[in-house]
Amino acid sequence: MVEPDQPSTARMIDFWLGGHHHFPVDVEAARAFEGAYGPCAPVFRALRAFLGRAVRAVAERGVDGFLVFGAGVPTMGNVHEAAPEATVLYTDVDPVTIRLGQRILAGSDRAGYGYGDATDIGTIDPAQLHRFVPGWGRRPVGVVFLGLAAFLDDDTLARTLDELYTAAAPGSCLAIDFDTEELAGHPEALAMMGPAFRMRSPEAFGPLLGRWTPTDDGIVPVTRWRPEGPPEQVPDAFHGAVAVRGDD
Repeated sequence: MVEPDQPSTARMIDFWLGGHHHFPVDVEAARAFEGAYGPCAPVFRALRAFLGRAVRAVAERGVDGFLVFGAGVPTMGNVHEAAPEATVLYTDVDPVTIRLGQRILAGSDRAGYGYGDATDIGTIDPAQLHRFVPGWGRRPVGVVFLGLAAFLDDDTLARTLDELYTAAAPGSCLAIDFDTEELAGHPEALAMMGPAFRMRSPEAFGPLLGRWTPTDDGIVPVTRWRPEGPPEQVPDAFHGAVAVRGDD
């Protein structure tokens, strides 16, 4: 693979998680961000742990197919590792990340990787969707929507989640997170996120879920969503929830 000249958030996260699928440009960007914010590895380990707990909780409801948006690098405890009996379709819009993901998953018959824009489900290859999420639209599936809300304005996010609600079958589950206002305390790091970056309070985020109904766990810091043992002591940079599609 040709080494990219621009960093990727997905590969920066792989670096912070201790993975091996990143490039020097990603490490340089990750260290620059840490210089403005502080250590990021503990925060992203906590976020990845939330992903694992959420996916396992959804799988325990009988869901055995997952559609993942903004998937990043499919390693280090990602969805197919958290739910090894399930089938998983990872999607992203970054071509370098997609090729990397396809290479990593080349030997898997239960997980695939392809192009998919979360704001337009029609961009997903129907053949891939049928193969890896065969129950889409007909039986409950898991939708993973992590790391995306911060880069969508309120109207786009609300519309996107409503379209996913309409497309998914009743009983489907949505695992979602959002960036809190914690980053406002680090103005230099906040500036690095660019003008499209959006922070939200839990009170502001809840209505954007629309018809998706959070489980009784609510919308909470990711470390406090069904923790396995005492919650990790990290900044509350991310809140998250698992929400369910009703029968309407």
